Amino acid sequence: MVTDTLPAGLVSRPATIDDAEAVLSLVRAYTTAVAGYADCTLADVRDELGRPGCRPERDAWLVSDAAGGPVGYGTADARDGGEVDVDVVSADPAVVDWLFARVLDRAREVGREAGRAEVRVDQGVHRDDEALRATVAALGFAPATTFRRMRVDHAGDVPPPAPVAGLVLRQALDEDVRRAVHAVWNASFAGQFGFTPKTYEAWHEKLEGKSTSDWAEVWLAELDGAPAGFLECTDQFRDEGSGYVGHLGVVPAARGRGVAGHLLRHAFHRHAAAGLGGTLLHVDSNNPTPAPGLYESAGMRPVLVIDVWRATLPTAQGVRA
Repeated sequence: MVTDTLPAGLVSRPATIDDAEAVLSLVRAYTTAVAGYADCTLADVRDELGRPGCRPERDAWLVSDAAGGPVGYGTADARDGGEVDVDVVSADPAVVDWLFARVLDRAREVGREAGRAEVRVDQGVHRDDEALRATVAALGFAPATTFRRMRVDHAGDVPPPAPVAGLVLRQALDEDVRRAVHAVWNASFAGQFGFTPKTYEAWHEKLEGKSTSDWAEVWLAELDGAPAGFLECTDQFRDEGSGYVGHLGVVPAARGRGVAGHLLRHAFHRHAAAGLGGTLLHVDSNNPTPAPGLYESAGMRPVLVIDVWRATLPTAQGVRA
């Protein structure tokens, strides 16, 4: 049940970047409880609250107790195309209910602004979080797909990948390369879960704004002189001593020619050379490409499972699940 009333003694206000440490304490406590370790950094929270288009007065909520201690956090992130990712974190079920009322109302507002009668809303749920799973099910969400975090360990040096005939990698240090990477990004992820094409400007702004991003770790793969694939690595998990493959994609016409495997092993080589003990990435278990099998064949193994639950909500004023 969603509710318009917070428990006595609790107050709410918009969550801003200045609240990042308070939000971090909540998220780390939550992830430690459900995953066994604090799977979040201060940079992660700051990037979320500082993302392009985020306006705290409408998109983020912080609930505190009488002493000012954080007890709940919620956010609604509108994707291009009018879909919304929501996230609610609290150990108090009443606060969870209140926050879901806020984020789902915001999601409906996003849908109305996009001229839609319905809006699709996604919430990630750690596989072992039985309480959140029961809450979203009661709100009308259903499992939509599963993402697995995969890891490979690096013991010492990892050699660079074997050459692929006609394949050349270029760093995205110049605008022409970045524009080619953007075009490959749109083409390679078309039709995949949760993907909405972005303009070059929106895509560039998002990467430019991430504190863990580095254009020197974004690579364009050209095959026989034509853009064929790309690799984007970030420092998101450097605090755990691991490199991270944020995105890896290959255009349909170039699949099956060794481009993806070469890019993946290029990431392994660079991460090991940087002294990192492993490489992480996330993969959709329902990915229509051969990506899950590729990662397994390269020695990667699943270390965390997050299910995405989806609801389709009417956007009419005053309607709630």
